[in-house]
Amino acid sequence: MRVLVSGSSGLVGRALVKALRVGGHEVVPIVRHSPSKGEGYLDLTTRAVDLGGVGRVDAVVHLAGEPLLGRWSSQKKELIRESRVVGTKLLAEAITELDPLPSVMVSASAIGYYGDRGDEELTEDSAPGHGFLAEVCVEWEHAATPASEAGVRVVNLRTGIVLAKDGGSLQLQLPLFRMGLGTRLGKGDQQMSWISLEDEVGAIIWALSHDGIVGPLNATAPHPVSNATFTEVLAKVLHRPVFFSVPKPFLQLVAGKEATEEMLLASQRVLPTKLLSTGYHFKSTEIEDGLRTILIG
Repeated sequence: MRVLVSGSSGLVGRALVKALRVGGHEVVPIVRHSPSKGEGYLDLTTRAVDLGGVGRVDAVVHLAGEPLLGRWSSQKKELIRESRVVGTKLLAEAITELDPLPSVMVSASAIGYYGDRGDEELTEDSAPGHGFLAEVCVEWEHAATPASEAGVRVVNLRTGIVLAKDGGSLQLQLPLFRMGLGTRLGKGDQQMSWISLEDEVGAIIWALSHDGIVGPLNATAPHPVSNATFTEVLAKVLHRPVFFSVPKPFLQLVAGKEATEEMLLASQRVLPTKLLSTGYHFKSTEIEDGLRTILIG
């Protein structure tokens, strides 16, 4: 396959590009600077998109988006929304002009779609939740409509917390845990739906190659855990103790009220129903085995 990829320089994008190339596929990157021959171009600042030089592509993977980390000022929230909604719409419209049409577009989304849902089991059929992230995710997924209306099979990849040694939230936590300063967040009873980077990439490639997968696809491991369990297991794998819990008011002071409630303390028990029903075999299903594989090998 020739696969057009946006966000190829990010954590998931880098791993995906490597896996695709190892699998014998050709990767066509979408860049934000002046494109070289055979590259696509997408610039949200000018809302310019140019796929005229990419040639034939069989599939599209759209991963680009403003990072969620940091305090959610009005400006930050607008960047989060625009990079996802506007960027997806621009790309979805642009690929409808390709001849021939790519057969599939895997477009990033997130489990933020479900909002804060306690211990409720959430599948791809569950209704959206409430809050800023849920609203963004709904708009984000809808933004790919031009591609589906043109006949492209669109998959909305609702990704959980991606665990990787060299990036993402786990990389930020490791220094503190290695010093014995790992902490639970709030009460620690919020459900965390996680996925290893290896399985995140595996899920994307699985979606590209399975025609029966359409619409939302939960990219999460089969067994979510509470934040308290995650904290204890990570400390155990690193042979370190856990003494602390960071209270909600302190989290709100550091990250802001909205980001604390919708990211750090939101509870989402998301199940990968479609991946399992279509036969995908996870490399990491349990959090302890997953963390040991990621951190120790």
